[in-house]
Amino acid sequence: MTLDVVTDHDEAHPIIDTHCHQPTEEFLHTAGGQMMEDAAKKFGAEMETDTYENLIEEYHEAGIGRAVLLGWDAETNTGNPPVPNDYVAEIRDEYDDFFVGFASVDPLKDDCVQEAERAVRDLDLSGFKFQQIAQGFDPSDPEHDDLWATIEELGVPVVFHGGNSTLGAGAPGGRGLKIKHGNPMLIDDVAAEHPDLQILIAHPAFPWEREQLAICQQKGNVYMDLSGWLPRYIDEQVLHYAKTLLKDKVMFGTDYPMISPGEWLDQFAELDFSEEVQRKILWENAEEFLSL
Repeated sequence: MTLDVVTDHDEAHPIIDTHCHQPTEEFLHTAGGQMMEDAAKKFGAEMETDTYENLIEEYHEAGIGRAVLLGWDAETNTGNPPVPNDYVAEIRDEYDDFFVGFASVDPLKDDCVQEAERAVRDLDLSGFKFQQIAQGFDPSDPEHDDLWATIEELGVPVVFHGGNSTLGAGAPGGRGLKIKHGNPMLIDDVAAEHPDLQILIAHPAFPWEREQLAICQQKGNVYMDLSGWLPRYIDEQVLHYAKTLLKDKVMFGTDYPMISPGEWLDQFAELDFSEEVQRKILWENAEEFLSL
């Protein structure tokens, strides 16, 4: 099954995936390591690496024309090497008509503010991605305020992780990862104190879906995407808000390579979304958020 709105969209409005990871060794094995293998088992996915050419071909077959490629640095909390921002910029440059590059900085590193400035000013990356559970930090803690103020001043958006994480799932102690850092209420503090910081909360924030919906409704600078979950498993209240009160603030995302874009879109086609709302979720909201 394929969405009519997907097949009929014009070249000026390609579908945009707001949440794409590298399908390569750099992310899956080096940065992700054992905790990523735990996640893959939960998703029923394989930890097989692939090329960017195959990724782009798979996306184009699904009608997707752009994807936000996310950096990753959780080195302090996990001990795993990061996906360097320079690498993200290199891939962005090589496939600049497809990828929008987002940096990652480790908030627990002493040079995180300087690295954030370098990522935007020197590497020309378009935003930042944080995974608070993997990185082991509370975004509302005042010790991170300089980082949020710097990103706010740089004028680029930020993606925060929302909800539980399958990283480390099933392992003793969850490999030490603490899911409390994924509570979107911690992001609400950041949004309130930095009103010019544009924030995208990734994923329907299980088990805090209602909190996330409330934040997106109340904070004009907070948005959310539907990545990390296939549509048939997304909470009904999230879907209801996506087609009504929050139709201008919800975006499409996959969490590739954990979720196939084609499978996600096929399941989305089975939902009762109007063509207007489909367009908003699949590309219009992301175009505005990313200033494309």
